[in-house]
Amino acid sequence: MKPLIPLLAAAAVASATAQAADPEVVVIGNPAAQALTKEQVADFFLGKSQGMKLLDLPNSAPVKAVFYQKVSGHDLSQVKATWARLIFTGKAHAPKEVADAAAVKKAVAEDPKALGYIQKSEVDSSVKVLLTLE
Repeated sequence: MKPLIPLLAAAAVASATAQAADPEVVVIGNPAAQALTKEQVADFFLGKSQGMKLLDLPNSAPVKAVFYQKVSGHDLSQVKATWARLIFTGKAHAPKEVADAAAVKKAVAEDPKALGYIQKSEVDSSVKVLLTLE
């Protein structure tokens, strides 16, 4: 049983380090948009609510996995499965994938119905922070 203790300690340190390295993620909207709750954002990005133009980053963007984990508790494979089911049944359209945070900011600044997420450090005056995910 003793050899297991160093492994558990190493796993705890790795987990704490990974959490500390997570980028701080914010949900952004047009400057005219109203603040949103975590539940509202989860409903939009998991296809339960409609009416917003959703913007998604590529799977290669580290902030994407952090966003979905923090807002919904789901990993990217679970999110992909959810959207595949919704698209197949015709109940919703998947978020539009854009290249990077600059593209998210540009689209959100131009469209009052657009909703996206980026790292907090990338926010500027062209967009409004609607929710900070912790």
